[in-house]
Amino acid sequence: MTFDIHEAALVLARTPLSIDALLRDLPDVWTHASEGAGRWSAYDVVGHLIHGEKTDWLPRARIILAEGEDRAFAPFDRFAQEQESAGQELNQLLDEFSNLRLQNLAALDRLAITAEQLAWTGEHPEFGTVTLAELLATWVAHDLGHLAQISRVMARRYAEAAGPWRRYLPILG
Repeated sequence: MTFDIHEAALVLARTPLSIDALLRDLPDVWTHASEGAGRWSAYDVVGHLIHGEKTDWLPRARIILAEGEDRAFAPFDRFAQEQESAGQELNQLLDEFSNLRLQNLAALDRLAITAEQLAWTGEHPEFGTVTLAELLATWVAHDLGHLAQISRVMARRYAEAAGPWRRYLPILG
């Protein structure tokens, strides 16, 4: 499938709305539940998404689009939210994520990325050479993966309560 930046932006714009609709004003038993030690809650995922908005997707796109030889990405701290979000209310994080995403999508639009530029490359610290199209496609897939993760973690709170229906609900597996 060919990457389409305009189609991608349509999905990216909906992630904050979807997460907000699912989580805003829910009690902590829903938003802080996880699948066990070392696993993320919905609260953790929102903090992770915020960190990504600040340090990953658009900053890396700008590195790829920059003139010059050095197109190396700084490593991404997948657990930065543990310190950055500490002590904040989930509703504050939801607002911050929404605002950052709106700003980043507006900035992405202003970049007016061409089809040619989508093939430009940067250097990922783990994967090596990656294209701008791959980075932006991953942004979308990353969002969708975390939406699924939030839903799965929440659904599993009722795994035992679902009784025999559990066998028809793969999300409870």
